[in-house]
Amino acid sequence: MTASPQKILSPEEIAVRAGEQVSFLHLSEPGVFAERALRLRTLAEGHAMGDFLRFIAELADAQHSALVAGVPVPLPTAEQIEAAARDGLPLLPADRWPRGAVWRESLRTLLADLARHLADGPARSAALQLAAASDDHLDTQAGRLLSGAMFGLDLATAPLIAAGLQLHFVRLVRQTAAAHADGPVAPFGRIDDATLCPCCGSRPVASIERLGADGARYLACGLCATQWHYVRVKCTHCQGTKGISLQSLVAANDGAGTTTDAVVQAECCSECGHYLKLLHPARDNGAEPVADDLATVTLDLLVSDPEEGGGLQRHGVNLLLLFGDPDESPPPGQAH
Repeated sequence: MTASPQKILSPEEIAVRAGEQVSFLHLSEPGVFAERALRLRTLAEGHAMGDFLRFIAELADAQHSALVAGVPVPLPTAEQIEAAARDGLPLLPADRWPRGAVWRESLRTLLADLARHLADGPARSAALQLAAASDDHLDTQAGRLLSGAMFGLDLATAPLIAAGLQLHFVRLVRQTAAAHADGPVAPFGRIDDATLCPCCGSRPVASIERLGADGARYLACGLCATQWHYVRVKCTHCQGTKGISLQSLVAANDGAGTTTDAVVQAECCSECGHYLKLLHPARDNGAEPVADDLATVTLDLLVSDPEEGGGLQRHGVNLLLLFGDPDESPPPGQAH
């Protein structure tokens, strides 16, 4: 496989085609985890990472079961909403917002549910061991994961911690929106940094052209699953509009080199050297940001390769699949 560039529309052409204003914000739907699980199982068929994708699908099923249980979480006050809006900041900054005990209780319930659906083996053992870990260990690992600190992060259990955090922040955003729907200030809206999630302040996992929005591009949060509008042909890292190109996976023997039917592409910026994946649901209406990002690691490898794709750095963050140094943390449950 090779990475192949594709000509893209100019900002002016996209503005003409868009025709009208699009909605800025789309919060997660109640079935977000169920849809992710379905997509993961579809992508797993014949995939080199099939076993991993099916495991994450089981994890998403457990997240869905926990989400529909309707566990309440502590919500921000009207004063906090007004302050965040006034300062142009995300209301629920993931690395600083107090999670309380409810996130740990929900994580342990999720892990127990997951273990019931796994055969005996390393994955089931890891889930049960993490469920028995101390509160301190869970909070420390969560803090490292949300702050991007790789040192001391247990990469083996990081996807399980991430699943608990995703569940918690999806609940938090959805319940906040419902509780303050009629308040004087909307809980979520535009913030000063357009590249970050306006709800939790996380970086996007990927971007997606939403169906029914005339091809408008939205950034998709890998934590709380919120999607927010971000104009096309604009770097999601440096926010520049020069040097933008698209790269896709194409078969090495494809003489035509066409990539117009690629479901997932990498939108690349030669000015700052970063990229973010772009999904096209019109080409496959099952496309889902987290699932399709996991299934296209080969595209990451090609785009980041100095010879094949220009040696670009990934801007998107997928908490379910991290790369970094070997774990330096003690086993779950031990003191730090």
